[in-house]
Amino acid sequence: MGAYLGNYCYVMIIVLVLGAEVRSQSLKNGYYSTSCPKAESIVRSTVESHFDSDPTISPGLLRLHFHDCFVQGCDGSVLIKGKAAEQAALASSGLRGFEVIDDAKARLESVCPGVVSCADILALAARDAVDLSSGPSWTVPTGRKDGRISLASEASNLPSPLDSVAVQKQKFQAKGLDTHDLVTLLGAHTIGQTDCQFFRYRLYNFTVTGNSDPTISPSFLTQLKTLCPPNGDGSKRVALDIGSPSNFDVSFFKNLRDGNGILESDQRLWSDSETNDVVKKYASTIRGLLGFRFDNEFGKAMVKMSSIDVKSDVSGEVRKICSQVN
Repeated sequence: MGAYLGNYCYVMIIVLVLGAEVRSQSLKNGYYSTSCPKAESIVRSTVESHFDSDPTISPGLLRLHFHDCFVQGCDGSVLIKGKAAEQAALASSGLRGFEVIDDAKARLESVCPGVVSCADILALAARDAVDLSSGPSWTVPTGRKDGRISLASEASNLPSPLDSVAVQKQKFQAKGLDTHDLVTLLGAHTIGQTDCQFFRYRLYNFTVTGNSDPTISPSFLTQLKTLCPPNGDGSKRVALDIGSPSNFDVSFFKNLRDGNGILESDQRLWSDSETNDVVKKYASTIRGLLGFRFDNEFGKAMVKMSSIDVKSDVSGEVRKICSQVN
């Protein structure tokens, strides 16, 4: 959601300013109802099979979908292999879930050859990954075509865990998302993971005098130092939501409220007045309507994200193999 739910584990997710017009013309619910009626169920069963073996595939698929949409639009370009393709970018380090998409594509090609795009498979797989993690489900408009271009150089402006709130807002706004969308979509970190190397500086070397980041609660700081000692393995994985790492819930927002955010860019959401207002609403101790609101808002934001700069029949294709253009 620039690398989420992987090395950086970000799941920041986006939509283009012109997306509303593109969506109305290119995407619709039940796009494959006639051409490939079992398309969504095939994707679902494939994701479920991989999830049963490894539940951490869920944040991987979310991050993969984000990268696809943020660079070149939601056109499956992140799936293309090549020395100069998006996968080769530094920001793409740790991307995972490709095998799930390839597996689903192979199954779909055996039933409906040349019909279901890789971009649509990725959008559907992200939805199913959240649902399987005890999160919300939503209707995914389909009809995307696969792009023919994938360039690592275009992945250089992905959001970063070092970004200030102002920069985060700028990057999201450039894709047509407001502050409410930004905070809502970052809630995907409730099932994310990151490496010690991407936040350890907050624990030992945050200031010129070597002090820790003062926004981290003292008790949580002790916990993080135990998980990530100063000379420990920088690639050690740590859940972004230590409270409930496997459940898609509002625990992530409560962590920010309590000073228990792991990534600096996440914790900064509590210090900005505009983002703080949204975080507080999701982190409310009042159960019921407020809890359901996040589920509902997240699904709506994902639909917006998955509509970014979709390709048409003219500008795209339906790949036979997701890792290469036809």
